[in-house]
Amino acid sequence: MQQIDWIILVITLLFIVIYGVWKTKGSTGNVKDYILGNNETPWWTVGLSVMATQASAITFLSTPGQAYHDGMGFVQFYFGLPIAMVVISMTFIPIYHKLKVFTAYEYLEQRFDLKTRSLASILFLVQRGLGTGITIYAPSIILSSILGWNLTQLNIIIGSLVIIYTFSGGTKAVNVTQKHQMFVIMFGMIVTFFLILHLLPNDMTFGNALHIAGANDKMNIVDFSFDPETRYTFWSGITGGFFLALSYFGTDQSQVGRYLSGKSIRESQMGLIINGFLKVPMQFFILLIGVMVFVFFQFNPVPLNFNPNNKIVIEKSIYKEEYHLLEKKLVDLSEEKKEYNLLYIDHLNQNYDNPILRKKLTALSNKENDLRDQAKELISKADAKAETNDKDYVFINFILNYLPKGLIGLLLAVILSAAMSSTASGLTALASTTAIDIYKRNLKEEKSDKHYVNATKVFTVFWGIVAILFACIGTLFENLIQLVNIIGSIFYGTVLGIFLVGFYIKYIRAKAIFWGAIVTQLMIFYIFYLDIVSFLWLNFIGAIITILISALLQFFLFRNKNEAIENIE
Repeated sequence: MQQIDWIILVITLLFIVIYGVWKTKGSTGNVKDYILGNNETPWWTVGLSVMATQASAITFLSTPGQAYHDGMGFVQFYFGLPIAMVVISMTFIPIYHKLKVFTAYEYLEQRFDLKTRSLASILFLVQRGLGTGITIYAPSIILSSILGWNLTQLNIIIGSLVIIYTFSGGTKAVNVTQKHQMFVIMFGMIVTFFLILHLLPNDMTFGNALHIAGANDKMNIVDFSFDPETRYTFWSGITGGFFLALSYFGTDQSQVGRYLSGKSIRESQMGLIINGFLKVPMQFFILLIGVMVFVFFQFNPVPLNFNPNNKIVIEKSIYKEEYHLLEKKLVDLSEEKKEYNLLYIDHLNQNYDNPILRKKLTALSNKENDLRDQAKELISKADAKAETNDKDYVFINFILNYLPKGLIGLLLAVILSAAMSSTASGLTALASTTAIDIYKRNLKEEKSDKHYVNATKVFTVFWGIVAILFACIGTLFENLIQLVNIIGSIFYGTVLGIFLVGFYIKYIRAKAIFWGAIVTQLMIFYIFYLDIVSFLWLNFIGAIITILISALLQFFLFRNKNEAIENIE
């Protein structure tokens, strides 16, 4: 990195932190102000804050790498999201606002009882605590690759930056900083996209690039197969993706807290609907950037494995020479691919999509994948603990080696801004849930607003430390974006089932839903252990099983129990 890159990176990050602290100075005198931003947030800020919360560094680090290896199919994961936004806007938001809750889980005590509220809160704290740690770990990987710094030190530095302005200004600080973070993020990604197109061969159009991607099976956007083991299909996206989005945006305090800060029900609804309209196109665009990076590497030297740490491992092992031989084969193969791709472009410019050349390109791509698989085997032999999956390193490799100076700093600022926004939302949600649903609810005597504000600040620091510790021991699992979604899917279905019963099935009461949720969560753990379905289906399965078991328990065991239910429609 050049000096200009460091200047852009440091100025951007310091501005976000300092601005967040300054803008909210002296505005956190009560709990409503600290946790809900005093309900002063306009709809467009709500929408940007919701998007920024979800668009973590993992999104911009892992998603292009996902597209590079597997193509555009990952976009199906988000097909159910717009539908979920409509359901939440029509059902969840009006109830939350009517009850004037600080957290989503307060509703559960009014609908059921304290035990159910506490159970849902604990399930949230477990999965969000882990997820927030991953959002810190992701950018640490980046800077570690650049600087060679210790991952632990980087986790501490990044986590501490977020804690500073989150501790200072609470939800309001998170909201005001996320507006600027989203601007930095979108500007940086748009600039990168057009730069990639500029770096492609001069006679190559955007349409030609899409044809090359298609010839290598990177443009298969929609898969209508019914195979439950296939991770991303239209059906898993429209069902499992719907239930995951319904859980995440409807019951996860990191998102609920964003739109509960809205000026009114209408402002919160508009902010959420805007997110529903923009999220799928945004993810499509980020995936397309990854596909364009793939096309770029059809004409430029490409590493055998994008993870620089694996290169270090192999150079110190007895498999060094075998690895070098594979690298030489890849160089020769890359030259052959470049030759055939240029020929394919010539035919495309003459309006002829040559099927023979398409088959040849596919065959060459398969040969490259075979070489990569052989390389992974050698890396595993050299170090059994080495992470051979390099999806998370594809985009950062491109940034560091091919972007002009100045833009490297901008793109790193993009990724780190995204990490900070998502981490900050996670910390405010964890702190507010702990303070309101656990600490305040179990205190025997009433305390002042200032006491609870201070308590929430203390919990912010506590969860920041927990997230940093988890980041320090975290390891890659396929890739980071999948790890976050897997953790969420294990817990979200059960929590969503509780809320769906609360909103729509008044017949089911407290004891039935409490024990139904516990049984369901244990079953989900077992189903995940068996690995019989794609993790995305766990959201759907968890919600349905929670509803069914609680209904059966209510009918057969607790039918004669006289449990009160609040009128909270």
